Amino acid sequence: MTAITFPPSSEAHKERATQEPTWVRYALIGLALAFLTLFLFIPLISVFYEALKKGVDVYLAAITDPDAVSAIQLTLIVAAIAVPLNLIFGVAAAWAIAKFEFRGKNLLITLIDLPFSVSPVVSGLIYVLIFGLQGWLGPWLAEHDIQIIFAVPGIVLATVFVTVPFIARELIPLMQAQGTEEEEAAVVLGASGWQTFYRVTLPNIKWGLLYGSILCNARAMGEFGAVSVVSGHIRGSTNTMPLHVEILYNEYNFAAAFAVASLLALLALVTLALKTLVESRNRQHQKQRGHQ
Repeated sequence: MTAITFPPSSEAHKERATQEPTWVRYALIGLALAFLTLFLFIPLISVFYEALKKGVDVYLAAITDPDAVSAIQLTLIVAAIAVPLNLIFGVAAAWAIAKFEFRGKNLLITLIDLPFSVSPVVSGLIYVLIFGLQGWLGPWLAEHDIQIIFAVPGIVLATVFVTVPFIARELIPLMQAQGTEEEEAAVVLGASGWQTFYRVTLPNIKWGLLYGSILCNARAMGEFGAVSVVSGHIRGSTNTMPLHVEILYNEYNFAAAFAVASLLALLALVTLALKTLVESRNRQHQKQRGHQ
């Protein structure tokens, strides 16, 4: 009799597909570590080394300088305005795209992705063209003593533009994957629109919402190109932390430049830690839902 053979199971296929020779695995790990060391760890260590090279007193003097304090405050203010605005827009856009069918849906998705394809410098120039003194609305704004460009409102507008996709793009695939069944069931049971969102939709998207907000905040604090165009580089007034670092570096004040840059690096590390924590909690949440 001829023995009957069965094809390997899908689990066997998966196991075989992930079992590479030992030298391949170590080569890939070594390549990844070499890349991270060269382009991440060494630059990061050098920032803190240069910041503290002349002593803690020089470091503290640099970050407590009035211009530095003003730049730090402005960066935090801009982020505190831009992130909630993008939070509201991101949730509304994701809900509309994921839960409803309407004319112009693809256009809305394309517009959300627009800041990814447009240079931040170009986006800043667009705002100058619209709100600048020689721009489309410039004369009217000047007549009513309203200043957008070279002032905080222009910096906020430019920051909001470049950070638009982060929250929306995090929520759209998540809400599409969840479908509309739970919301429809809530409506059938008599829940209002707000109750449906607060008790059904929000708990399902909270980790994605938090993850997108963290990324949005990181980009808002570190944005340079668009803000550089609309700020006017006024020390103590319209300079954010990245712009202040540039000015100090161009003045050959390297210790102060790296001191302020180290604060941005610390913010990046905190953002990375929060991102890792959110991802871990999200995985635990998904596992708990899978066991239920």
